[in-house]
Amino acid sequence: MDPSTETRRGIDPRAVAGTTMKAVQMYSPYGYRGKIGLIVPSTNTVNEPEFWRLAPVGVSIHTARMLLLGKATEESYRQMEADTARAARELATAEVDVIAWGCTSGSVICPAERIEATIVENAGVPAVTTIGSVLKALRATGAGTIALGTPYVDFVNDSEVRFLEDHGFRVASMYGLRLGETQEERRGIGRVPPESLFRLVQAIDRPDVDTIFISCTNLATIPLLEAVEATVGKPVISSNQATFWNALRTMGLNDRIEGYGRLLREH
Repeated sequence: MDPSTETRRGIDPRAVAGTTMKAVQMYSPYGYRGKIGLIVPSTNTVNEPEFWRLAPVGVSIHTARMLLLGKATEESYRQMEADTARAARELATAEVDVIAWGCTSGSVICPAERIEATIVENAGVPAVTTIGSVLKALRATGAGTIALGTPYVDFVNDSEVRFLEDHGFRVASMYGLRLGETQEERRGIGRVPPESLFRLVQAIDRPDVDTIFISCTNLATIPLLEAVEATVGKPVISSNQATFWNALRTMGLNDRIEGYGRLLREH
């Protein structure tokens, strides 16, 4: 079958290479299995390294940023969303196969469906958001009653609890670190030690909880996710883990990745 008649993910390399590089039009030294485009808030310093840590051989990560300034307010998220179209157009030139919008709270405050539509319109590739990925991950692991841990201020925590409950999950407990009253506090989320997860999970876990969700793409979780999950004996979902998992599956890659929780290992 002529490949031009098939539906493919990402940008057709022939549209970029033309006829002058026919021998290498399908070549990519690091992303030969798939390229993930990642859009992150400008203050985020955790999402990218955690994606690279999770990436199997042959999958590469390519990033664009949305300017995020000031304390956490609804308007600051709206201003960040306004950068999405530009970031998507930039990533399209990197010939990515899928674009992940890497901000949990932002994709709660700003409708995830609108963000995804903006990316598809401007980049021409499939899009996933963090909160949409979290919903898929919770359903994949059979979650019903959740314990929620976040670094957020109160209005963001309240919005996220309502969002999860509106989508059919019971939030039995929640604890937020309330970081975000200033720009410095927001940046400080990326400095919260991952070892803090043990105490955070202990604070929110309950006998009736079947799944733990640790929210925020700028909160380091990947290094200790497996150990925390083994300690509580139930699935632990984190924002970066769920977003990477969804991006990988959206590209059609079904790798089972060991060492980073049940979601990546079994689903």
